[in-house]
Amino acid sequence: MAVMNDLSLSTRSATPADLDEVLAFWKVAAEGTSISDDGDGVARLVERDPEALILAEREGELVGTVIAGFDGWRCHLYRLAVHPDQRRRGVGNALLAAAEERFTALGGRRADAMVLDRNTSAHHAWRAAGYGPEPQWSRWVKHLTD
Repeated sequence: MAVMNDLSLSTRSATPADLDEVLAFWKVAAEGTSISDDGDGVARLVERDPEALILAEREGELVGTVIAGFDGWRCHLYRLAVHPDQRRRGVGNALLAAAEERFTALGGRRADAMVLDRNTSAHHAWRAAGYGPEPQWSRWVKHLTD
């Protein structure tokens, strides 16, 4: 992954050694929690697709994450999270650029993002990055475990 113009900001793929830090980070930076926000769930992600979980670091500190999942057909973005003290400083843009670079290299043609309706503060950032809601679609979910 490329280092951004801000020389103190870089992106890289997560490793198994990063997972505890990522889970703790999401408690501070992510909006809401997910049924998959546990060590086993994130470890499975990194084991199955080692480049999917992208981290942004500034001066060695974790400042953002995004999951850039590609199933061979579609590109999906999850868990774009930026530390509250680092918002509006290019972290989200750097993460999305790294994710989009990954998708393009894999042959992806369109990316979609999971964005909470209630997370209105994130809507501006997503729109600024060129994403928009698709009002004709709804997300249908069935939990497979309790």
